[in-house]
Amino acid sequence: MTTYLARPIDPTALKELRSADDAGRRTVPVTDEEGGSPLRCCLRRSAPGERVALVSYAPLRRWAAANGVDPGAYDEQGPVFVHAAECAGPQPAGLPFVNAHRVVRRYSAEGHILGGRLVEDADAFAAAFGEAFDDPAVALVHVRAVEYGCFLYEVRRP
Repeated sequence: MTTYLARPIDPTALKELRSADDAGRRTVPVTDEEGGSPLRCCLRRSAPGERVALVSYAPLRRWAAANGVDPGAYDEQGPVFVHAAECAGPQPAGLPFVNAHRVVRRYSAEGHILGGRLVEDADAFAAAFGEAFDDPAVALVHVRAVEYGCFLYEVRRP
């Protein structure tokens, strides 16, 4: 069985986002009193009292720029939580944020959406990724939350 790796936000992008987000707004750290915010820097939920920032992030825009393509209308940005300061990053322990309805959205090498799949069971992620990457036109997938459509993490071909 193929193992798929969740990719957190790139450290260079994180450094930029901790100053100003992809919408050009200054980053404002806050204390997460309750905890539970899905952190895209280390792919876990925040603990009560941690310093976090809610920033606007454009994952496809950044990927497209690094790959010399223009995602056109598929370029979008949305809110994500990150630690307000540098953190240790993710600890390899399987796929994060699989506890509720998630969408696996497929993208082409041109940065265009090729479709998606609702994943309602944590055990179904491997099949959803396999289905996506069985299509040679798929360059990468995003896992997104159904509730708000927020980007959770990226997966690329193994």
